[in-house]
Amino acid sequence: MDTFAGASGVYARRFERLDRVVELGFASGRLIAVSFVDEPPSDADDEHPVLDRIGEYLAGQQEDFSDVEVAFTVGADERSALESLREVPYGESASVSQVVRMAARDPNDADDITLIKQGIAKNPTPLIVPDHRIQRSDGSTPPAIREILRDIEGI
Repeated sequence: MDTFAGASGVYARRFERLDRVVELGFASGRLIAVSFVDEPPSDADDEHPVLDRIGEYLAGQQEDFSDVEVAFTVGADERSALESLREVPYGESASVSQVVRMAARDPNDADDITLIKQGIAKNPTPLIVPDHRIQRSDGSTPPAIREILRDIEGI
């Protein structure tokens, strides 16, 4: 990834396993957005090491993306939820209550549960920040993509 250190731009590649294009947005070398779109933007480059790693992941290689630098473009409360999602290992799932505890919140407090659910729903970088690993939660990963990712990981 050294040649992309500090890079900003849009990168996109079609992945047949998803029947979608994965679009990545970077600013100053940090990932700020992941989208699943039908067609790549005309100005998108299709070469980026993270896209290569996504391809390997979709082919069944275990990958957790924990070293991909993410610049969360959400508030501090949502950020704690998203940072906690990154702690859920490949091939495992977690409940919302577990994520609430991981974020140092009270799983018996309705406001804390709502806050974490909102953070998961606002995830700007699905797949890299794995909201698909959270049970019975409305993350930002589209449902069809979520099922494919869960199948890949055996969840």
